[in-house]
Parts: sequence; C-alpha cells; structure tokens
Amino acid sequence: MGFVAWFLMRYLVAGIYTVDQNERAVKTVFGRAERIEGQTILNDPVSDCLRPEERERYCYPRVRVIGPGGPYFKWPWERIHKVSIATQTVNMALDPEDAWANRSGNELEAVTKDQLNTGLTGQIRFRASDRNLYAYLFGVKKPFVHIMGYFVAVLRERIANFAAPKTEAAVPSGVAEVSINDLRKNLRDLNDYMERECRSAEARYGMVLDASLITGIDPPEEVESALAAINTAHNQVSSEISLAQASADQKVVQSKRAVEIETLKADAEVEPLRAMAAQLAELKRSGPGVLQMYLRNVRLALYTKARNAVLEMKR
Repeated sequence: MGFVAWFLMRYLVAGIYTVDQNERAVKTVFGRAERIEGQTILNDPVSDCLRPEERERYCYPRVRVIGPGGPYFKWPWERIHKVSIATQTVNMALDPEDAWANRSGNELEAVTKDQLNTGLTGQIRFRASDRNLYAYLFGVKKPFVHIMGYFVAVLRERIANFAAPKTEAAVPSGVAEVSINDLRKNLRDLNDYMERECRSAEARYGMVLDASLITGIDPPEEVESALAAINTAHNQVSSEISLAQASADQKVVQSKRAVEIETLKADAEVEPLRAMAAQLAELKRSGPGVLQMYLRNVRLALYTKARNAVLEMKR
C-alpha cells in the first residue's frame, strides 16, 4: 500500500501542472521536444529579417507551445519546460558573465571613427519569443548572454562607422568634423538603426528586442574641454554660414521680384501697341480704303488740337 501510494503521488499527482498567464511551456518526450511536422522557423514571418546566408544556419523546427491555463497532465517520461514571456528591462552596459565589466554595468565603452573612446548609457527591453521557443530552450545555451553580446557587437560596429547624413548646411571642408557630435545630433537615427538590426534576434536566438533606448554619449573627461572648444568653433562657423545663406537668399528673392516688376512694366508699355496693331490689321482686312480713311480721321483729330501745322511743299 505504501508503494502504491508513493507511485500515485510520484507519477500521477505530480504529473498535473498549470501554466501562468505570462508563461509558455514546451513538452519533451524522452528529451525530444514535440514538434509541428514539416514546419520550421523559416515558414514563420519572424525569419524575414534573416539574410540569405543565415537562413540555413538558423533553420530551427517549430515546436508545440502550451498556452496559459490548466490543469495539464504529463507522464513520468515527459518533461515540461516553462518560459516566462514577460518583458524585462536591463542596462545596456550589463555583462551577464562579469558583474565588474563596463564600470560595474553602468557605462558601455565604444570607439568612434576618429579614435575617440566614448561612454554609452541606456536601456534595452527584451523577452522570450513564444514563436521560436526551440531556439530559446535548445538552440542557444545561454540566450540572455548571447543576446547581450549580439547587441553590444552591433552597437559598437555602428558607432565605429557612423557618418552623419549630408545636409545643405554642412560644415566646410576646411573644418574638421567630430564624430561624437554627429552621434549626439542623430541619436534617434542611431536608436532606429539598432531596432532594425536587432529584429533578426527573434529568429536567431528566440528572444525579442522590443526597444533600444540610448540616452547618453559622453567623451572621456580628458578631452571634454577640447571637445567643448571644437563645438564652440563649429557653432560659430554654422552661424556665419546660416547668416550668409540667409543674406544670399534674400538678395535672390529681391532680384527675382525686381525682374518681375520690370517685366510687368514692359508688358504694360507694349500691350497698347499690340492692341493698336491688331486694330489696324482688322481695319485693313475690312476693305482697300478703310485704312486710309482711318488715317485721315486721325489727322483731322490732331489738326483740331494743334495750334500750328507745318506742311511739306513739293517743288
């Protein structure tokens, strides 16, 4: 009776389990996960972000996901792997394997294209993907460590090769550009780039990077004063360029307006002549002697207004 009671408690009652609302579960039978036959992660839209050469490498099978609820039952040779899909937020400088790295997880260092060592601060949000739990549970040994290393590698590569988009008010070629200024001015573009590049993490490692929020980019203390002087010079140059462009634009607008006014004056002077020419042409088409009669009437009207008339005499 004791053996029967132990067997029932060990293998039957203990086989009942539930799944919380913020959890998903995968069942394995003798260590093999229950799969959806003929389906891989490449059949899911999450793999659209993978490059062609990566699709074969990250071809994970799709597994049956047990949703929240219960009670469920499992046999003794079956095992349930529960995964929390709640969104978590961590400092982007956190090193899961070394708590003292990156200044105790407070600041991430990166080198810019002009060899300036900068400190980056910010946060990232992540969660396990219930659409690729095979990669999260069985494909990667430490998913969180993997995803943090991937994020830091992409960010440092972007910082090292970042170039600000060219604008009409660009600094002249004779003035040296400082990459950290470009990074600060285009911080939103940098965050958008990181989000786009990290979309493939769901298909790679079974984790979703919801957002990247880089909040600070600071230079080393020993070059901060020099950088401030450079920024002041850049601001002065930009101010002079803006004033010169504004003055040039104003002169161009004034010149266009003057041309328009002179053109209207010329049109006003020419229009009566055009109207008179059209009237004379119409009179000429009316008959052979109409134009001579019109000229005679015009002369008579002028003679009535004139005080003296000078006539040419033929000899």
